[in-house]
Amino acid sequence: MSKNSKVLNLKDKISGNEMDLSLCNLTEVPVRELAFFTKATVLDLSCNNITSLPPEFCNLTHLVKVDLSKNQLTCLPDDLGNLSSLQHLDLYNNKLNVLPVSFSQLRSLKWLDLKDNPLEAGLAKAAGDCLDEKQCKQCANKVLQHMRDIQEEVDRTREKRLLREKELEKKREAKQREREAREREARKREKAEEKEKRRKEYNAQMAAAAAREQQKKKSEEKKKKNGQAAGETEADKKVVVESTAKPRRSLIGLVFKLLLLLLLGLAGVAATCRLTDLQKEAMCVPVNVAVDDGLTWAKEQEGVVRQLVQNLSTAAKEFLESTQATKN
Repeated sequence: MSKNSKVLNLKDKISGNEMDLSLCNLTEVPVRELAFFTKATVLDLSCNNITSLPPEFCNLTHLVKVDLSKNQLTCLPDDLGNLSSLQHLDLYNNKLNVLPVSFSQLRSLKWLDLKDNPLEAGLAKAAGDCLDEKQCKQCANKVLQHMRDIQEEVDRTREKRLLREKELEKKREAKQREREAREREARKREKAEEKEKRRKEYNAQMAAAAAREQQKKKSEEKKKKNGQAAGETEADKKVVVESTAKPRRSLIGLVFKLLLLLLLGLAGVAATCRLTDLQKEAMCVPVNVAVDDGLTWAKEQEGVVRQLVQNLSTAAKEFLESTQATKN
């Protein structure tokens, strides 16, 4: 059967604002087709074999009265509360135990029949009997209130659950932050320890370098001191030798100078008295006599003079050698 034929068949079932699909042996509700007939606010689906309503049924918000009595319904869709215009709902003789929590949102519901359903105790007590118009209206009011209480309890439970979840999430976040803080602290401590280790190694290297430099300086100073001491010793020895030899050399030189001057003076006097006109003078007579005597004595002492000259030459030679050795 095509969609158009279904639409035509549904048109055959509509009368005014009422769509009568009762006793059609339906197992499913033709929701898509019913959506085209928004003017049909009354829907009769009684006396069929419908076991459940599809979720799309809750989109038929134009429905005001729905009769689902004498079917095989075991549950209703969770979003049944979306039927905001629904005022009359007949669920007589089905297999319902509970109603969806959203049932409490049917603000316009004024009439309800839940007889001959295996309702759970609390819902059955709230529903009571629906033997006349008044009782069915009371059933609608009481069941709505009962479902509102359930809705509130569900909301409270959900809020508690959400609160617990938030608390757990906060605890997890706190633990995560604490763990991250510990990890950061551990990394920071490791970095500090590594830095301290490098600093100690650097200080140790610098201390070792300073110690080597200090040892080097001490060695150099020691060598320098030893060199200075050796130099001072040699200088002291040289000074002592020079100071010892110098007076001796000075004294001998002075003696030679005096003797030389004396000889030169005597030679000059003798030459003056012998070679000039002064030889006849009284002062030159003794000089000439002494010269003559001296020459005579010298001739007589020629061997002695030679020996004396030889001795003087030897002494002079030894003096010169000792002086040369002192200089070296």
